[in-house]
Amino acid sequence: MTLLSISIIDDSTGSKLPCKVRLLNSFEEFLSPLDSIKKIGPGLEFFYSDGDFAMDMPSGKAKILIERGTEYEPLYLDLLVPSSGVLQKEIRLKKWTFLGDLGWYPGNTHIHYDQNETRPDDRLFLDPRVENLRMTAVSILQRWNLDYATNKYPTGFLTDFSTNHHYVECGEENRHDATSGPENLGYGHIMLLNIKEIVEPVSRGLLVDSFDPDYPPLTFACDDARRQGGIVIWCHNGHGMEAPVAAALSKVDAFNLFDGTNRTAGYSIYYHMLNCGIKLPISTGSDWFICSGNRVYVYMSEEFNYASWLNSLINGKSFITNGPVVFLNIENFTPGDQININSDKKLPVKFEWKSHYPINRAEVIFNGKVIKDMFFPNGSKEGQLEFDFLPSCNGWIAGRLSSEHTDSYFEKVFAHTSPIYISNLANSAERNESALFFVDSIEKSMEWIGNKGRYYNQKQRLEVLDLFKNAKEFYDAVGKQPFLI
Repeated sequence: MTLLSISIIDDSTGSKLPCKVRLLNSFEEFLSPLDSIKKIGPGLEFFYSDGDFAMDMPSGKAKILIERGTEYEPLYLDLLVPSSGVLQKEIRLKKWTFLGDLGWYPGNTHIHYDQNETRPDDRLFLDPRVENLRMTAVSILQRWNLDYATNKYPTGFLTDFSTNHHYVECGEENRHDATSGPENLGYGHIMLLNIKEIVEPVSRGLLVDSFDPDYPPLTFACDDARRQGGIVIWCHNGHGMEAPVAAALSKVDAFNLFDGTNRTAGYSIYYHMLNCGIKLPISTGSDWFICSGNRVYVYMSEEFNYASWLNSLINGKSFITNGPVVFLNIENFTPGDQININSDKKLPVKFEWKSHYPINRAEVIFNGKVIKDMFFPNGSKEGQLEFDFLPSCNGWIAGRLSSEHTDSYFEKVFAHTSPIYISNLANSAERNESALFFVDSIEKSMEWIGNKGRYYNQKQRLEVLDLFKNAKEFYDAVGKQPFLI
């Protein structure tokens, strides 16, 4: 056997880099140090390294794949391991993009470790560093009596895992599921960040036990979090019957798309909300452990600090991605901004991208519909869409990328910006269509609440019905507004 000793450093700074490492012997078998932490989730097998690792290796050919976040180039290396002795290697990783220099800082707003995790402290120390995240939020949750590993952390700033470069906090996923109801979703799931105390109840209904009521609604939890100075992020692509209610009542600060690996819901609910004139910035996370490369980049004009990062997030200075970098600019307006224009004014739109993995389609969308796109059958790693656009109505503009190429998690590469908003024109046809979509869904939800939901008393049922009624009235009003202002 040979002792393989590897050091991983930044090519430009010479500093040690925590990374993910995939090591294969000559039989293509995955090997790892005995005490290493393994990556959990779909895709290729990796172990975590703090930047140095050593282990005994059999002689013959070996392969190493090393990754750090999404801003560094993955490094593939073939090794010939001798039959004995020591094989030492210094491996240098290079960045393909320098977003931090441009004021963009990545975060993951949704992480849990399950009840089977035996080394949560070690994992939580490595996760932000291996994934190169400036802000990492784990959260408590309740699902029956399962003892989730991240439930042991107190809410708020986690000193033991944070540095000036890595801010780590513990928030809360407040939730409700149902075995029946519109699309079997229950009220849904929300992520509460920057809270000082746990918002009770963490879960309700069947997530607690078969006797717990479907009360209180998540909207009450939103209010409790905000009273503490917290923010509310709706999870899972708008999962849950209460998502349009909370959004209509201005209880939501951001909207998580693709948190986790489920992309089947697409952008539909989010686009309907934006079409109704609800301003919602985009965010994302990985949900179970770091089981995807998902991250939200937030722009700040100052050095990173958590309070400013959160403020910029809820102001829409963001894009989500599992790799590509995207920038949207309209006459020096950027995502989160509102443009008040005259009816005859053309807008100079510029959508730029850069990616390590090839993308196949770049699109600029207005009110959920593609207004300009480019298709790259052989893939594109860099480019831009630049054109003049004459909007005929109010709405929102965003840019997005998609690809058939996958990363090491076997996830298709994507990116999406938060919107730029257009105002001072006529209302759009999409506004009315989306409002009617929510009126219909809320009516179905109210039928479930009135006839199937479980409450301790009629007062609780009526409280929930009143919330949904207020939201329905909001969407009714939006849908009945004339096209012209």
